[in-house]
Parts: sequence; structure tokens; C-alpha cells
Amino acid sequence: MPTDLYIYLLPILAVIIGYVISLFLKPGSSSGFKLLLAFSGAYLLAVTVLELLPEVYREPDTGIGVFIMLGLLLQIVLEFLSKGVEHGHLHFNENSSALPVMLLFSLSLHSLLEGFPLDKDNHLLHGVVVHKIPVAAILSVFLLHSKLGKLKVFLFLAFFALMTPLGSWLKNNIAIISEYSEYVNAMVIGIFLHVSTTILFESSKNHSFNASKLGVIILGILLAYFI
Repeated sequence: MPTDLYIYLLPILAVIIGYVISLFLKPGSSSGFKLLLAFSGAYLLAVTVLELLPEVYREPDTGIGVFIMLGLLLQIVLEFLSKGVEHGHLHFNENSSALPVMLLFSLSLHSLLEGFPLDKDNHLLHGVVVHKIPVAAILSVFLLHSKLGKLKVFLFLAFFALMTPLGSWLKNNIAIISEYSEYVNAMVIGIFLHVSTTILFESSKNHSFNASKLGVIILGILLAYFI
């Protein structure tokens, strides 16, 4: 498969896999699902620190740090709107038949931005995909149990699935966006740092670590380092 097509299709496939998982599992109570979430957070954090950070700091530029902090702050705002679905939580009214526009906006902007650095590194692509699967599963569970019609559910998931490939396409095809891509990548680093650390330290009851979770976290870090 051509590299470009691989970058565009894999994030869409991750949403489809998450949807299928939601049909058979209850993400909120599945220990296996929580371990997948912890693994994705560890892998994403390791790839961000080991590969994305050195990439944006290749040339000395004090502005990079500012944009990393802006990305972190932006993610805090987005999670306020999305109620935390990016790191395994979702607190919306399932009895409403109205499309959750703020949730869609938050997830779409997050997904759009995370698509920008994916043309450079397949390790990051794999980290985004692994992270997107549990997010898509949690989102699918909410949508399927809500009073939204099937058409709204389909349109919501389709729009969400297309945002990451759209970010990659914009970066690769719009000259002015490509020119400032390092600053966008710096913002993505801030976003990933917030999301991944929140997953690792808030996904367990009372912030505790058990042996299984510690094991998958170490595995995620090692895979990011060696692969």
C-alpha cells in the first residue's frame, strides 16, 4: 500500500475497529479495554518524547516551547467541551436527541491537529491509531445508547474518522500550512503530553497502579523505543 494512502486509511480503520469493539464490550467496565487505553497512553507519550520533541527542536527556536504550552492549554479547553472522551471518560446526556455539537467540535479539532505530523513517522501513526481505537469505542457506546437516529450516529462517526486524514492532507497539500507545520507539530506535542499523562494517571481508581497496568505501560514504552 502506498505510504500516503496508508496514512489516510489507517486512522479511519481505527474508528471502524473502535465501533466494532463497542458492539461487543462495555468499555467503562472492561479491564481489557482499560489496559488498551493505558497501553495507548504509554506508547503515545513515549513516541512524543522520543521522536516528536527532538524533531521540533532540531533548530533552536524559543517559540517552539510557547506553542507546546499552547497545545497543552488548548487540549484542556477541548476536554472541557468533550467531557474527557480523549482519555477514556464521557459524561453527556444520553436521553437527548440533539447532536452533541460541542463534543463533535472538540474531537474534530483534536483529530485534525493530530493528523499534521503523521506524514513523518509511522511510529507516531501507530500511536495515534492505537489511541483512537478506545476513544472511538467509548464514543460509539455513547452514540449507540443515545436517542440520536442512526443517520446522525453514522454522520458523527464518519466526520470524526475523516478529521485525522484531513489534517494530514492539508499539511501535505496546502503550502502555507506546510510552511508553519513545525509550530502546529509543537502544539500537537502539547496535546499528546496532556492526553497521554492524563490517561496514565487518571484511568485507575484512586490513581493506583496494578501489575497488569504497569506491565502494559512498560510494554508501550519499550515498543515505542525499539520499533
